[in-house]
Amino acid sequence: MQAVVETHKHKEQKPNRIFHHLKGKRPGSIVVFFAGIHGNEFAGVDALNKVLNRVDENDLFGEIYAVYGNIKALKKNKRFIELDLNRMWTTDKLQILENKEQYSQEEQEQIELFEFIKGLFRSNKSPIYFIDLHTTSSKSLPFITINDAIINRKFSQCFPVPIVLGIEEYLEGPLLSYLNKLGYVSLGFEAGQHVDPQAIKSCVAFISLALKHTGHLRNDELGGHGEFEQVLKDASFSASSIYEVIYKYHIKPKEIFVMKPGYESFQTIEKGAFLATSNGERIYSEHNAKLFMPLYQNSGNDGFFIIRKIPHIFLELSSFLRKIKADTILTLLPGISWYDKRMGVLKADLTITRLMAKSIFHLFGYRNKQLDQRHLLLYNRERVSKKEMYKKENWYKKTATVWLRSVLF
Repeated sequence: MQAVVETHKHKEQKPNRIFHHLKGKRPGSIVVFFAGIHGNEFAGVDALNKVLNRVDENDLFGEIYAVYGNIKALKKNKRFIELDLNRMWTTDKLQILENKEQYSQEEQEQIELFEFIKGLFRSNKSPIYFIDLHTTSSKSLPFITINDAIINRKFSQCFPVPIVLGIEEYLEGPLLSYLNKLGYVSLGFEAGQHVDPQAIKSCVAFISLALKHTGHLRNDELGGHGEFEQVLKDASFSASSIYEVIYKYHIKPKEIFVMKPGYESFQTIEKGAFLATSNGERIYSEHNAKLFMPLYQNSGNDGFFIIRKIPHIFLELSSFLRKIKADTILTLLPGISWYDKRMGVLKADLTITRLMAKSIFHLFGYRNKQLDQRHLLLYNRERVSKKEMYKKENWYKKTATVWLRSVLF
């Protein structure tokens, strides 16, 4: 637990919550790194200390924040104490939070994080980046997870690691989903296995590259740009495809779930492969695809995910359809209507649309959440995306040029 009690720079507001705050002498964007949202994941904390203790504010453009997630759980080296802090960021739960009289330990943590986030929104008009640093219980390549908005895709493609889309359809209340609904660039970086020293090295490389791409550091103050890219390429075996989640095994309350030993994230599996047991009964794969984040710890209810690679042409087509706002034609289909047009939310009647493939909605940027037994809500990140905020950022202009060439030529 040394990582939690080290001396840090510029203690402000809640000194135990913000463990680094660096403010450059020149204007620029704001980047917020969250670490330890799960209290058994220390790589992000250690990596931020290694990188940010080397940053000279005289070289800095804009501001950098490093923020502890679940301090109580970090002190006990547990994923959480009472509730998973990364499953609590729904609109309903945040509204209830404001009117409660008694709070769980994680709700107390959430209140402090929420106040910090709201304070950023009140006082800043600069581009804001939110980056959540994690590790996994299974052996894994480093990878990025994002909600599928084009600004997230563009920024994520600055890094030479795999990108996984669509996990928000299978998780309830991640912090980054809440922030992405507000339109900001928000991504998660999974550095590798909890106890693997390489996870800290990958995290250091990722943070260093992120500060370069966000324009906070514009020279090689932390070391060669190419060196950090090589660290991530080596750790990910040069895999840099974009995948989407197609299945999640959800562990029910009191279920005895045991993952078969030896599986790794991004491992290719065949239909019929023995993956795990549930109350002693074997669970077999129903897909020829790749396994993702198999669970090898006692806490959490995400048993494993299945992912598949997204063809490049599908990605380009979806970018084009979103650019021209072609999603308006969806309301002409039977069973589809606006639930909240301003926020880009459609409602689908399952008695009519049940046979429509998810991939059709994904093309237009929609991901679904069950409303009730008969209806789905379909959320479009593009309609709330703060594209104008990021248009002058170098990575946005660069990837926009690459996208235009691919469409025209």
